[in-house]
Amino acid sequence: MNLTLKVWRQKNRSAAGEFATYQARDIIPDMSFLEMLDVVNEEILAQGHEPFAFDSDCREGICGACSLVINGIPHGGNKGVTACQLHMRHFHDGQTITIEPWRASAFPVDRDLITDRTAFDRIIASGGFISAHTGGAPDGNALPVSKPDADKAMDAAACIGCGACVAACKNASAMLFVAAKVSHLGLLPQGQAERYDRVVKMVETMDNEGFGNCTVTGACEAVCPKEISLEFIGRLNRDYLVGSLKK
Repeated sequence: MNLTLKVWRQKNRSAAGEFATYQARDIIPDMSFLEMLDVVNEEILAQGHEPFAFDSDCREGICGACSLVINGIPHGGNKGVTACQLHMRHFHDGQTITIEPWRASAFPVDRDLITDRTAFDRIIASGGFISAHTGGAPDGNALPVSKPDADKAMDAAACIGCGACVAACKNASAMLFVAAKVSHLGLLPQGQAERYDRVVKMVETMDNEGFGNCTVTGACEAVCPKEISLEFIGRLNRDYLVGSLKK
């Protein structure tokens, strides 16, 4: 396969960015998208030019680092996959592919395709944990959890914090991310003591970080590589209302 890539290049946060065009030649259809980018970067290096920067780590769809907007859609638009799990067989020979970083004021572009997503870390630090000292690990069956609650908690815990929900949202809202983190702990017995304080603190931090409001368009759910449900946003809203009244 031979492809044309239009890649966003930006030196640093304060620099003006622009698209640069590169040719991807002799691409094997079974390559992952990131492997294809590696091949192109090797050719750029061989020509004596500076390669473009992009994030990756596990390349197994677990870490969420491969934050790329591909042809206008976070992670490329294939349901339930991250950019590193996207394979070149989903494109066709001669196609032009546009590659951009996440676009959100809360995710500033550090360089080229790399964005600073530490706003998510600060949201987690504000309340996405259980602070009770429990001593040694209890027996796995010591705290019974109903099957429906356990299943929902696991669904919420699947969130990898990639930020695709923010990149897809017209308001750059982080509600799906926060809802998943709040619901994961709020559905478990260990998370009940801080349930309502947690949601108020995390939502306040989310707002302070500059994320937009949720208008429930569903774009976040559509692009989420772990298919986190909008149902969790409804759960967050209910807990936030109770937490605000308690506060």
